[in-house]
Amino acid sequence: MPILLTEADVKALVHMDDLIETMESALSEFSARNVSQPLRTVLQVGAQKAFFGVMPASMPSRGALGTKLVTVYASNLERGLPSHLATSVLLDPETGALRALVDGRYITEARTAAVSAVSVRHLAAKNAGVLALIGSGVQARSHLEAIDRVRPLTDVRVWSRSPAHRDAFVREMEAHTSADLHAASSAQEAVRDADIVVLATAAREPVVRNDWIADGAHICAVGACRPDQREMDAALVARSLL
Repeated sequence: MPILLTEADVKALVHMDDLIETMESALSEFSARNVSQPLRTVLQVGAQKAFFGVMPASMPSRGALGTKLVTVYASNLERGLPSHLATSVLLDPETGALRALVDGRYITEARTAAVSAVSVRHLAAKNAGVLALIGSGVQARSHLEAIDRVRPLTDVRVWSRSPAHRDAFVREMEAHTSADLHAASSAQEAVRDADIVVLATAAREPVVRNDWIADGAHICAVGACRPDQREMDAALVARSLL
């Protein structure tokens, strides 16, 4: 019989340390071409121009087959709801029968940060200790939690366009890290000489400039996922190793 897992169930079962290791394994399988994962299909919905994405994948080595259904409704924030919601549908790879329906909101939040942590583990400087967070939403929170597990962070600077949001972020998260966590007065101040930079915004114009970023910095750019969004200027993208 198929099972139904709520967000509370997922939070009780999924732990960040385990998720980082699982994502490392999944990325390895994907790079070895052992995963079938076509480009996601995205539909625009309604007058508010919301998004509905379908993201199927198959990983035979794990007996995994399914899809994630994700929606992005910016108008949800006015209703006290998350802007990003998701449902994962898991199928039996032998029969195609439904195995489980899993609330995917928290998985989306945590998995994104876990993948960034894997990239930091393998690509950032081994002694990287200064983290800049551009954005103060759920992705900033999950990235601090995840990256703190793979590097010995000493200094964390956070900046977002809303001073109230970034101050609230500092108050909420300072108990969750041993690093010195503080709000920056500008994006430039936050990223100056940072070893790791997380871009987690919905910006449509660049919030970080090429000449602000130190040589050797590792950038996790996760916010701009649509053609009309940009977090980095073109010069920084051109300068980077991708």
